[in-house]
Amino acid sequence: MRCEQVAEILPDVVEGTGGASSQVFAHVDSCLRCQAELAQYRKLLRALRHLRTEVLEPAPGTVTGILAYLEAAGERGAMRLLLTGHRAAYLGGIAVATAAAGAAGAIVVASRGKRKMRLAG
Repeated sequence: MRCEQVAEILPDVVEGTGGASSQVFAHVDSCLRCQAELAQYRKLLRALRHLRTEVLEPAPGTVTGILAYLEAAGERGAMRLLLTGHRAAYLGGIAVATAAAGAAGAIVVASRGKRKMRLAG
């Protein structure tokens, strides 16, 4: 048996879910590389089991801060979506407002030019 073949079977052997043949066990008994691999899998499983039982309490205010950040990020994303979705309408509105302001300015200038000024006396 080769180390590559045994390496694929080792996780199942460690968990006890795989039916490893006597060839696999004979190879592991004689191969230092596969013994080290098996030891690493066992160590990893012990660490994972330990993490399963460990409970971590977040610092006060951490959950509230995360929720506030997520809410603000969601609002920014919604505003960005609205603005980019209606960009053509906004640009059209700005163009109309600019044209209207320009036309109003032209009317005021034209109406001032028609008035006659009289001097007192």
